[in-house]
Amino acid sequence: MALMFSRLARNFVKNGYFPTDDDTLERIQQMLVPPTPGASIARLLDPCCGEGAALADITAALRSNDTPDNQASLESLGVEFDAERAWHAKSVLDRVIHADVHDVVIKPRSISLLFLNPPYGYGVKDAANSAGPDGGERAERLERTFLKKTAPLLALGGVLVYIVPFYALDDEIRLYLARNFTRLRFFMAPEQKFQQCVIVGVKTRPGHPPKDVLQMLSRAQAGEFKDQVLPPYWEEAPYELVAGQSDAAFDFHAVRIDGPQLKDELEKHRHSLLWQGFDGFFNQAKGEHRRPLRDMTKWHLALALAAGQVTGKIRSAGGRVFLIKGDTFKRKERTVSTEVDGDGNVSQTVVMLDRFVPVINAIELTPGERLGEIVKIS
Repeated sequence: MALMFSRLARNFVKNGYFPTDDDTLERIQQMLVPPTPGASIARLLDPCCGEGAALADITAALRSNDTPDNQASLESLGVEFDAERAWHAKSVLDRVIHADVHDVVIKPRSISLLFLNPPYGYGVKDAANSAGPDGGERAERLERTFLKKTAPLLALGGVLVYIVPFYALDDEIRLYLARNFTRLRFFMAPEQKFQQCVIVGVKTRPGHPPKDVLQMLSRAQAGEFKDQVLPPYWEEAPYELVAGQSDAAFDFHAVRIDGPQLKDELEKHRHSLLWQGFDGFFNQAKGEHRRPLRDMTKWHLALALAAGQVTGKIRSAGGRVFLIKGDTFKRKERTVSTEVDGDGNVSQTVVMLDRFVPVINAIELTPGERLGEIVKIS
C-alpha cells in the first residue's frame, strides 16, 4: 500500500500529527512475525491511527508471511480523534472508532501488538492548573500519557512498537518501560526530520527495573545513540505476536458515539436487526381483532380487565360514549392483632396483605357538558 504521508506530513505537524514514514514502516515489519498457526485471533491496535495506513501496512505484511489457513487470525483496530482521518481509516482497517482514546473502552491484556506513535508535546491543562509566572509544573507530555493509557491493553507477551522523539524519554517513561517490558531495543528512525526513535519490547508482569536497561534508555534520551539506526534487514530473533482473547471476551467500543458512526454500525449489522423483520414479527398488530365465539362472561371480563385488555371506545345502553382503558393495581391491606397471655405480656402481629384491584378509567365522549370528563369505574 502506497502511503501518502511522506509528501503530506508537513500539513499535519501543526496538529500534533507526526505520521510514520514508509522506510521506517518497512523496517519495523521485518521485526514482526504472526502468531503460531492455529492460534486464536491476534489483535493489532493503533490508538492514534490517523488515516490507518501505517497499521494497515503492518497487518498486510504479517498476513503475507502467514499461512493460508491462518489468514483470519489477525484483526486491525484503530482509534482516531480527527473525523476526516478516522473515516479514511475505517476503509483500510478492520475496526476503527472515531473518538478520543480516553472515551474508548478496550479490555485490558487483549492486544497482541500495540503500534503507538502518539501526538508529541505537552497536553492541555485548565487555567487553574496551568504553569504561572512562578514556573509551576507543566502539563504531562502526551507521549507519556498515551503510553500509560494504552500499554496495559497489551497481553502478556504482546509486542510494543513505540515511536516518539528520542528527547521525550523522560524519567517516568524510562522507568515505566523498564518495569513492564523485556527485550527492549532502541533505534533511531531512518527519517530524522522529526527526531523519532523506535522502541520495541515485549510486555511482561511489572517488576524491578534492570539497571542496564535504565542506563541504556537514559543514554538514548541524551542523544548518545543517534547513529544507532533501525537496520534495513532484521537478522536477530523476530518478535512473534501472541494470540489474544476470544471474541466473546473482547471489548472494543466508545463510551459516546455520534450519529454517523451509529448509522455505519447499524448498516454493518442490518441483517441482525429487528427492523428487517418488523412486518413479520408485528404483522398481527395490523389486522383486526377477531371477535370471540360467544359473549364473554363476567369471569372472562374480569380476566381481560386484569390483563389490561379492556380498552377502546364503547357505548352504554343509555347512549353515553366512553373511551376506556382497563388496568389492575396492587393495594396493601394492613391488619393488626393484639394478644395478651396469662402473665399479662402483650404481643402484636401485623399482617400486610396484597390485594389486586381492577379499575377502568374512562373519558366521557358524549356530546354535551360532560364531554372530556374523566370517569373512574371500579
